[in-house]
Amino acid sequence: MAPLGLTVFLLLWSALIRLGQYPAFILPGPGRVYSRFASTLADGTLWRHTQITMVEILGGLAIGLFTAICIGYLLAKSPLLERLLAPYIVAAESVPVVALAPLLVVWFGFGSLSKVLICALIVFFPVLVNTIVGIRSVEQDLRDLMRSLQASRWKTFTLLELPASLPVLFGGLKLAVTLAVIGAVVGEFVGADRGLGALINISRGVLDTPLMFVALFTLVLIAVTMYACVTVIENRVLAWRRRS
Repeated sequence: MAPLGLTVFLLLWSALIRLGQYPAFILPGPGRVYSRFASTLADGTLWRHTQITMVEILGGLAIGLFTAICIGYLLAKSPLLERLLAPYIVAAESVPVVALAPLLVVWFGFGSLSKVLICALIVFFPVLVNTIVGIRSVEQDLRDLMRSLQASRWKTFTLLELPASLPVLFGGLKLAVTLAVIGAVVGEFVGADRGLGALINISRGVLDTPLMFVALFTLVLIAVTMYACVTVIENRVLAWRRRS
């Protein structure tokens, strides 16, 4: 179905250009975009900017996931701690990342660190909520069983809480990988001379619309690929649930 959908999309795109008679700087055709893609790939421009964005995405994901899962587990196990910290976490999350991005760039510079932190912030809250929901979804009877077997806190986590909460955690991870791409682009829009977001800014300044499409399609490809990878891992890790 995917190749058929792509073919239909390209045909509609070409038909729209013929009907509207749009110039290339407004809406380039698929051929022009492909030619620009080939040229930027050949001279290394696309790969160089993609590498920078991927480092920011993966770094932000690692920090955001680790922090959110650790804090989410503590909040799930301690209702008192949740009541104390939840208002501040929600208040911090209510501030749009677009508004925080300029501050982070000012505080941490125009390098990759500020973009990594923006990615971490944007993935933190969804993963935090999914972690709390996942840990608390474990049945009380199973907890009582582990307690009767005198299982340690670590064994209860690794043998019961983590496996039981994995479906919810993978749902948060799927959302996180797409949000991390958005976070990296937002950070590069605010202040960067490298990365796919910066490449979009550069192409916009010189009205190189085909290059802008190349960068946009590359971002889409990154997001789709990461989402597909998470889905494959999820299917493998949770195969035992389908068998049961």
